[in-house]
Amino acid sequence: MSAPDANVSVVVEYRDSLSKAVTKNVIVVVLSISINYVNVGLVQTFHRHQVFYSNPRYILFFHLVVNDMIQVTLTVLLFVISYVLYKIEVSVCCVFILLALFTTENTPLNLAAMALECYVAVCRPLRHAQICTVRRTLLLIALIWTTSCVSILPDLLVTLATQPLGFFRSRVFCLRETAFPNPHIIRKRDVTYIAYLLAVWLVIFYTYFRILFTATSASGDSRKARRTIVLHGVQVLLCMATYAEPLLKQALQLWFPRSYSDSLFACYIIVQILPRSISPIIYGVRDQTFRRYLRRNLLCRAQRAPERPGDGGPKPAACFCLD
Repeated sequence: MSAPDANVSVVVEYRDSLSKAVTKNVIVVVLSISINYVNVGLVQTFHRHQVFYSNPRYILFFHLVVNDMIQVTLTVLLFVISYVLYKIEVSVCCVFILLALFTTENTPLNLAAMALECYVAVCRPLRHAQICTVRRTLLLIALIWTTSCVSILPDLLVTLATQPLGFFRSRVFCLRETAFPNPHIIRKRDVTYIAYLLAVWLVIFYTYFRILFTATSASGDSRKARRTIVLHGVQVLLCMATYAEPLLKQALQLWFPRSYSDSLFACYIIVQILPRSISPIIYGVRDQTFRRYLRRNLLCRAQRAPERPGDGGPKPAACFCLD
């Protein structure tokens, strides 16, 4: 994951020392464990309280959290593999890359869907219950996955059609460019990323300005909605940096040739890790309803009596965890 897009020979030129490699891997693993630990708490809170099951906003948030957990786990696993094993079989690399690409491209699309839901809640409040139903929300999530599949699966199909069977048994440094080496795939990726960038940002700008013009009163909900859309924009900007990552890597190689490996590591943290670390804060902790249930869930876990020998099992919690 921290290798340039040119070829594997360049990776060898920028191999880190042992101490630097250990430091980078420890940082990445610690960050991933911290992010997933927080996200597991959010998933447990959603699962324990049925009030969230009928709210499209929380369903989209739950999908975002689960998607980010998978994405962080896969990208960190690829990062560690790039240092520990260095090369793996192409068939295994393709599986990891495909799953990582699915979840990576799902995130900005999910954020755009959440911005649309916020727009309907503020600008069309009387029709919100009619437009934003649970069934339509699930269909929207299915559409997000379908869009990502249509964007990514052609890479696999083209590779299967153009590469011999022995290619999938060879060992390579696991990158998208090494797993799917056809040059047409790279050009298709650039076009797709530009289209995604324009579409998602169009949704974000449209929803923000409509909410800005609609929420002219000084009500707290309107101000909070506008702040939420601004945070949506910041979050999408960080997530959409993934689409500019190939150009960014080329620029870093030209600007910082002597510290290229460190620049790529900083790029990986900013593009892959940072957006997933602030999602729980923006969409979970800031939400008053979700924060109340999250606090109740944490208190229940803290007050649960430990299991002792001869007690006949764990003691019940000192508070009610379920509604």
